[in-house]
Amino acid sequence: MTLEPQVRELFEGANFAHLATTLPDGGPHTVPIWADVEDGRIVFFTQESSRKARNIARDPRVAISICDLENPYRSAWVRGRIVATREGDAALEVIDRLSHKYTGEPFPMRSGTVYEIEPERQRLVDLPFTHSPG
Repeated sequence: MTLEPQVRELFEGANFAHLATTLPDGGPHTVPIWADVEDGRIVFFTQESSRKARNIARDPRVAISICDLENPYRSAWVRGRIVATREGDAALEVIDRLSHKYTGEPFPMRSGTVYEIEPERQRLVDLPFTHSPG
């Protein structure tokens, strides 16, 4: 499935996403991540020993949501599955690109695995509200 242009735009921006995987007991596990889009797939990274990596190894189905930092009432969610991973230098290229996107610096840890999500379902939510807390 091709990402809708406005959904793709959210993932291409420096917006924080939340990845949901499934724990061994079937419960949800959700964590904030950095994300981007490459060749129509959503990419992110983690350390191989992380809970999310272990969950994905057992069950490649994931969901990911993202909010526009400038307008939190504009968001999207995508459901899909992990279809590819990268390690070594190929992973470090993506990891450093993500780190530059979010922090302006290369990533200090020189390890990690990049995961690619093939989108299967998606939805953009754009509510007509203005964010002005209390």
